[in-house]
Amino acid sequence: MEFRRSRAIVPVLEVLPEAGSTNDVLRARAGDLPDLAVLVTGNQTGGRGRLGRDWVTPPGTALAISVLLKPVGLPPTSFGWFPLLAGLAMSRALGPLVPGGVQVKWPNDVLIEGDKVCGILAELLPGMSGLVIGAGVNLVQTREQLPTATSTSLALAGAEVVDPDAVLSAYLIQLSTLYRDFLSASGDPNRSALRDEVVEACHTIGRPVRVQLPSGDDLLGTAVGIDDDGRLIVESDAGRTAVAAGDVTHLRY
Repeated sequence: MEFRRSRAIVPVLEVLPEAGSTNDVLRARAGDLPDLAVLVTGNQTGGRGRLGRDWVTPPGTALAISVLLKPVGLPPTSFGWFPLLAGLAMSRALGPLVPGGVQVKWPNDVLIEGDKVCGILAELLPGMSGLVIGAGVNLVQTREQLPTATSTSLALAGAEVVDPDAVLSAYLIQLSTLYRDFLSASGDPNRSALRDEVVEACHTIGRPVRVQLPSGDDLLGTAVGIDDDGRLIVESDAGRTAVAAGDVTHLRY
């Protein structure tokens, strides 16, 4: 793929024929690359998701995308918003491509009619000098090629044509717009309207959830909002808990 449309959006876009992990490659090269540099491949052999899960797909059926962000002058607390910003950007990029509704599951899984089509992994660079945002988008996998029964691909979700350049360029447009607005507001999620936009797109808000916390404990309750630090607010019998990290399951009762 030439990715002509995508190349016009960012300062650097490198297409790798194969990569173990595009995040790892970009992290290693980050010192020599500018803000909003991008690596992409259709054949990632050692990708990973949140909580250390593997993310590997048959070659040519998905896109692995990593974007380098080098924000300057932001408070450390604002960095927690970048994964949510990326999830919102991807949901907006994919929405026009499929007939079903596209939502975000906190913090940044992108769903089509409740099934996961994209996962996002944000990783800080040393000294908080920046971060790498990795996204894995399922393009044309068949049902048999998907890793779980609650996954989907754009093709399965009804996209008439799955053009990798159209997917990537739409994502980069949305990501760069949200990113620059956030920087212009000095990382303030309220002044930039990012918090309100994330809450509106987040399919988790208002739902009963189970959150597996990093401690291994489960938190059962209802997701009622997202605070100014990007944390999910869960109301349970014990009161309200702000969750900064955890594996969220939407419950159906």
